[in-house]
Formats: sequence, structure tokens, C-alpha cells
Amino acid sequence: MKQMRNIKFIVIHCSATRASQEVTVEDITRWHKARGFKTIGYHFVIYQDGQLRTGRPLSETGAHVAGFNSTSIGICYIGGLDDVTGKGADTRTEAQKNTLLELLKALKLKFPSAKICGHRDFSPDLNHNGKIEKWEWFKECPCFDAIPEYQNL
Repeated sequence: MKQMRNIKFIVIHCSATRASQEVTVEDITRWHKARGFKTIGYHFVIYQDGQLRTGRPLSETGAHVAGFNSTSIGICYIGGLDDVTGKGADTRTEAQKNTLLELLKALKLKFPSAKICGHRDFSPDLNHNGKIEKWEWFKECPCFDAIPEYQNL
């Protein structure tokens, strides 16, 4: 049995697909393999209907946030782009929000010191003011502000 990794971050992602586009774990696995990954980079995926699917085992290092993969868990919800404009938006359904909250609670029980954050929170602090501001984001993912939303878990 593999020893559990030292988890410091629980990182929320979006699939960067339109809200109504149905995407599966198999689709993401195919995309990630095309980019040279051995398999899907995320540990969990949440479908629009709230169904929770697993990707990589938690004991395995993910491939979802460069430089932090060995100490993080990756969660991806399907969506993140507005259906009409194609621009970044918080498209989580109520079912996705509920599943994400329950998953985060369970992960915090297992990894109580892990910080919950969004992918964009790993962008560089270009002006060195201690905050990652919108103009500094290298991407919008997960298209909502995860830190304040889940800071009390």
C-alpha cells in the first residue's frame, strides 16, 4: 500500500467548457493524455447533475497545478464558461455546489491543515502586495473565488 502524500492544498478547477456541454471523466482523460499526461490530472470530477467521479487515486500525484501537484488534490467541476458568451463564469449548478461542499468537508476531515483554493490562486503576485488580483491571474479557473467561499471549512 502506498503512503499518503503530504497534502497542503485542495485545488478547485473548472473544465473550461460551456455550462451545457456534457463532459465526462473519459473526455478529460483523453484531453490530458493528448497533452502528454499519463491519465487524467484531477483526483475528482463533478458533473452538472452533481455526480462525483474519481480520477487519479489520492495516493498518486495529480497533474493539475504546476509546481504544486505533489502536495495537492485536484477537483474539477464541469463548466466554467457561459453558454452564450463563452467567457469565464461561475456556472456551477446547485447539485455541483452541494457535491463540492460535501467533498470538501470530507477532504478537510482527512487533511485538516490543507488550504482550499482555486487554480487561479496559484498565479504569480506580480506587484508583490500579498494578494493575487484579477489582472494577475494566468487563467480564471475555477471562475469563482474559492478561498472566501470555503475558508470556514
